Amino acid sequence: MLENKIIRWGIIGCGDVTERKSGPAYQKTEGFELKAVMRRDLEKAADYARRHNVDKYGDDADALINDPDIDAIYIATPPDTHKFYALKVANVGKPCCIEKPMAPNYADCVEIVDAFENKSVPLFVAYYRRSLPRFLKVKQWIEEGRIGVVRDVHWQLTRVPSAIDVSGEYNWRTDAKIATAGYFEDLASHGLDLFIYFFGDVKGAGGVSLNQQGLYTAKDAVAASWLHESGVTGTGSWNFGAYKQLDAVTIYGSEGTIAFAVFDDVPLVLTNAMGTEEVTIDHPENIQLCHVQNMREHLKGNIHHPSTGPTGAHTNWVLDKIVGSL
Repeated sequence: MLENKIIRWGIIGCGDVTERKSGPAYQKTEGFELKAVMRRDLEKAADYARRHNVDKYGDDADALINDPDIDAIYIATPPDTHKFYALKVANVGKPCCIEKPMAPNYADCVEIVDAFENKSVPLFVAYYRRSLPRFLKVKQWIEEGRIGVVRDVHWQLTRVPSAIDVSGEYNWRTDAKIATAGYFEDLASHGLDLFIYFFGDVKGAGGVSLNQQGLYTAKDAVAASWLHESGVTGTGSWNFGAYKQLDAVTIYGSEGTIAFAVFDDVPLVLTNAMGTEEVTIDHPENIQLCHVQNMREHLKGNIHHPSTGPTGAHTNWVLDKIVGSL
C-alpha cells in the first residue's frame, strides 16, 4: 500500500539523536517526508519543528500515532519506552523504525516483533552501520575471501569518564533501571550487531560485567566471548573508566587480517600475503541516511532491509547473554 506514494513520517522523541544523525535523513530520502514530531516538552518540540521545517509538532504521542496524515513512525525515545510506543504503533498497523537498542531486554524485543508480525507490518531497528558503505566494504572483503576463512573477531573499546559521569548529573544511559549495562548497551550493541551482520547469528555468548567506578548505577566494565553459528569465535572488552579512548577491531582469517574501528574515524586496513591495503570511506553527513534510504527501498519492495525487528531482537539476546540477564 506504500510502494508508490510519499511516506509521511512522524518522530516520537525528537531529541539529540534526531538533530543530525537521523532526522534530516528522512527529509533527504526521496519518497519520504518528515511531517510531524512529538516531544513531552511542547516548547522543545515546537523549536525542533521550526528549525527543521516540520509542519506539525505536539506533546501527545497517541495523537501522532493515530494521525491519519502520518503513515509511519520513528521511535527515538530512551529504550525503556520503546515497547510502550511500539505496541501502540503496531496496533494501528503503521511501519515503524525503533532506535537501538531495540528495548532494555530480549523479552520486550520478542513482544514487539510478535506484535508487528501479527499485523504483517514492517519493523526496522536503527542499527545503521549495516547500511554504511564503510562497513559494507569490510563485508565485501570477507565475502571475497581476502583474508581466507574467518576464524575470530576481537574488539576492545575504552572510554574516559565524561564530565556528566564524574559530576553525578542524571543520565538515562547510565541509569540501571533503563540500561542495566549502561554504555555497553548503548555503544557495544552497534559493534555486536555489525559482527552478526558479517558472520551470522550467535549461538552462544557469555561474559562478566560489573561496576568498577561507582559513578552511576549501571555497569561500566564488560568482558565477553561468543560463538557465531558460522564457527567464527568472538571476544570483546568494554571499559568506560579508562585513562584514554580506544576503539580497535581485528578480524583474523586463515590468510590475513582486517582492522577497523566501530566509532572512530580511521581507515580500514587489510593485511594479507599481498601486503597491506588501507581504505578511507567517509560517512554521510547524516549518518543514518543510508539506513533510511534502505527503508524506502524495502517499503517499495526492491530489497530486504538488513536491520529489522528480528535482527534487532537477536542483538538484544546477545547483550542479555553477555551481562547474564538470560
